[in-house]
Amino acid sequence: MNGHLNRPWAPAPGRRTAALFAAAALLLGAGACGGRATTHHKPGTSHEQATGSTGRLLSAEDGSGHRLRQVDAQGAPEVAVAVRPDSEDGWNIHLTVRNFRFTPDSVGGAALLGRGHARFFLDGHPLARVYGTWFHLPESLLRAAGGGTLLTARLYADDHSAWAVDAAPVQATATLGGATSTPTPVPTPATTVDISLRDGKVSPAPGRTEVKKGRSVRLVVRSDRDDTLHVHGYDKEARLPAGRTVTLTFTADRTGLFEVETHESDLLLTQLVVR
Repeated sequence: MNGHLNRPWAPAPGRRTAALFAAAALLLGAGACGGRATTHHKPGTSHEQATGSTGRLLSAEDGSGHRLRQVDAQGAPEVAVAVRPDSEDGWNIHLTVRNFRFTPDSVGGAALLGRGHARFFLDGHPLARVYGTWFHLPESLLRAAGGGTLLTARLYADDHSAWAVDAAPVQATATLGGATSTPTPVPTPATTVDISLRDGKVSPAPGRTEVKKGRSVRLVVRSDRDDTLHVHGYDKEARLPAGRTVTLTFTADRTGLFEVETHESDLLLTQLVVR
């Protein structure tokens, strides 16, 4: 009995094996936690549920079922496309991008500014998704797509929303049929007016904003109480939830003097002079 009492305790063989497996599992788990971060959405969630906070997800779509993700013109992704006949078959397409990089390993993940992929459309019909600057378009694929001459290259985020500036997709077009092509120009930056409403006062003080006809106007308004933003003459409205910043974008396609005000508090925010 005394010999047994002085002997160090040791786990039974079955317990020793289980302990070894548990230790191995902990080591593997620690290694996995130190792996490269990913922006992929979690199982059981949609792409839109996994979106990041980059830009503003608009209700408008790009024409192919993908919602627009609007960002400021400054620093926004840009693309140009060039096409030339291949010496053996079809066309070679080259994309030139700025403020953007292709991220094939993050497709389906959150929308991060300046990352994603491109899609090609032929006469408005989907043609291919690409994750690099070069793409070979064989005649067989051209025929399968039903033919066409106008090629559009459009940039998308990892969550498949389309990058947009002034509510227009970031894209470029080229014509198949010659060795040269004409990229779509980058949209002209919008006229932006930032307004803050606090304790019934407008900041900055209401004044006049000069706008060139045909240019986009972006009203960025933040109110400390629930209200409604209204642009007279254009019949544009937007709810102003308390404490949130709301952006209302539209095209100034009419000339004249137009007042921007709030409905509930009846405050004049600014006057748009469109010439």
